[in-house]
Amino acid sequence: MLDSFIQSPLLLLFTVIAIGYGIGEVRVRGFKLGVAAVLFVGLGFGALDPDLSVPQFIIFLGLAIFVYTVGLSSAPAFFASFRRHGFKDVYFALFTVLLSAAMAFGIGKWLGFDASLTGGLYAGASTNTPALAGLLDAIQKGADAGAVEAFSKEAVVGYSLAYPMGVLGVMLALFLLQRALKIDYSVEARSLAKDYPLGEELTSRTFSVEHPDIIGQSLREFRRRHELKVAFGRIQHDGRTTLSSWETIPERDDLLVLVGTEEAISETAKSIGPAADGQLSHDRSVFDVRRLFISNDDIAGKTIASLNLQERFNVLVTRVQRGDMDLLATGDTTLELGDRVLLVAHRDEVPEIIKVFGNSYEALSKVNLLSFGLGITLGLLLGMINITLPGGYSFSLGFAGGPLIIALVLGQLRRTGPIVWTLPYGANLTLRQVGLIFLLAGIGIRSGQTFYQTLQTELGYQVFLAGGVIAILSTIATLLIGYRVLRIPFSFLGGMVGSQPAVLDFAIEQAGNKYPTIGYTRMLPVVLIGKILAVQILYNLMG
Repeated sequence: MLDSFIQSPLLLLFTVIAIGYGIGEVRVRGFKLGVAAVLFVGLGFGALDPDLSVPQFIIFLGLAIFVYTVGLSSAPAFFASFRRHGFKDVYFALFTVLLSAAMAFGIGKWLGFDASLTGGLYAGASTNTPALAGLLDAIQKGADAGAVEAFSKEAVVGYSLAYPMGVLGVMLALFLLQRALKIDYSVEARSLAKDYPLGEELTSRTFSVEHPDIIGQSLREFRRRHELKVAFGRIQHDGRTTLSSWETIPERDDLLVLVGTEEAISETAKSIGPAADGQLSHDRSVFDVRRLFISNDDIAGKTIASLNLQERFNVLVTRVQRGDMDLLATGDTTLELGDRVLLVAHRDEVPEIIKVFGNSYEALSKVNLLSFGLGITLGLLLGMINITLPGGYSFSLGFAGGPLIIALVLGQLRRTGPIVWTLPYGANLTLRQVGLIFLLAGIGIRSGQTFYQTLQTELGYQVFLAGGVIAILSTIATLLIGYRVLRIPFSFLGGMVGSQPAVLDFAIEQAGNKYPTIGYTRMLPVVLIGKILAVQILYNLMG
């Protein structure tokens, strides 16, 4: 079998992927490695025989696809963070990046590690695979031709040895600090619910119109005078049920449906009236309730308000499902390919409404190779540009930084004329996973021998413990400064330090809700870019 793997790198690659992914799904007391297990299985196979290898092209292909898809999906949260928090998040993210890099530099100098091993230590302790890829890119461009292979393997060894403690150390620091600070996640959740309603809590309730604030006023005027985080659904007047619109004027004793979180509904109801005895239904012979896929490129990236649906049809959009989350549909909600909208519409108009949204599952399974290929091409071209800083230091963004920055820009633009840059939600996740497992399997197989040899030396234990020190101390500093100085909710901070899926899952489990994912998306783009650049600077400083 070993000979078959040597003769067929493709067979070896997919065997490692299959076994690694299977192992990664195994949970031990709530902990699982996820796709990172592919790297460790690759290291195990690579250690069996020096002749086991895969083409380096596989690594860079996986890297480019991975960072590009991450950038596309992260762009909205990245730029929304600027609008909402200014440069606060950026400064905080850069602080965490520089802190861990400075610690890696100091420990590397103290223990006598060379540049490639120190860079790998930093990437591993940060559990940041794109940073490792950025390091390999820097080695490829900066090292002597004869030393590239050896330095690259050394970098992967440092990453692999530090990675386990990079995961466990962050979890340990998070667990200990939440106890020391006596964090009450339930209290935080209640205070955050108003500004950050979680999608899965959406519901609908019916109320009787009795409050003077809304009687005789259009829903548009009512909304202008109140801070509302609800959508208006059906309304019943004189026993006849219709769909509400912004021009609807509720009268006393009408029945009105509100859609939103329990807290938002209860707050709005104070200006409407008491809850009705039952839920307002509608005549299914006249109205139909549908969930439709957004598969029409023409409306992708546009807001619901810009579609002027209520001027064209007797329709009401109440929710937008994105991935596993239900979002409240408002006029400002931007529709993405792969979203599912929940709407109520006049039965006769449903066929025309379907044409607007597309509702083609088959279309969502396809990738627009024009925009995808062109986007990655632009990213690779940007990555090839040599950037010179004051003092003579020069670097390039490479296979990781170039596609990531281009993806952030294009993901925010969403479309340029007829070209839609964003990918359907499901297609993005699939491509991201494929890119990541190619990357991890490739670097694991190619570095297995060096990893096995280093593991048997004192150097291996030093790197392992150094990774734990960096992970624990940098996490404690991040949590303390974020919570005490910047007053960031601890629920968010759990996601901000959870750059590895297992750590993010642990933070969600500790919080008992999904607020850590908000912190994760706020920090991820800046941290990814920062660490890709920081590891290259660290490598050059140590060199």
